Amino acid sequence: MTIRRIILEQLTVQASIGILDHERAVAQTLVLNAEFDVHATGPVSDEDIGTVLDYRALRTTLIDECTARHTNLLETLVERILARVLADFPDVLRVRIRAGKPQAFEDCAAVSIEQSRRRTTH
Repeated sequence: MTIRRIILEQLTVQASIGILDHERAVAQTLVLNAEFDVHATGPVSDEDIGTVLDYRALRTTLIDECTARHTNLLETLVERILARVLADFPDVLRVRIRAGKPQAFEDCAAVSIEQSRRRTTH
């Protein structure tokens, strides 16, 4: 089986996230890094985007999940993203998401949660 990995790096989104009162008052910047392993069994036609998984759709899904509603915990958001990607993209075999809050603390670049999930059946 041939695997192709699609990588989205440092996708920046404004999201309503956080359990603390001050986090609920204003949207925060999230930085997402994502990897998607997909089947790469068929030939790629340079003239037909339908021969590959269009990464624009993956990007839109990440943004939608981050901005759809308030989420208290970063862990919850990552779980929702993992579940949605596997539900909406049957060619994705494995997904890894790292979501970071760069403004969480002044003394570090970001606080991030990373998790991956594999499709159990395909």
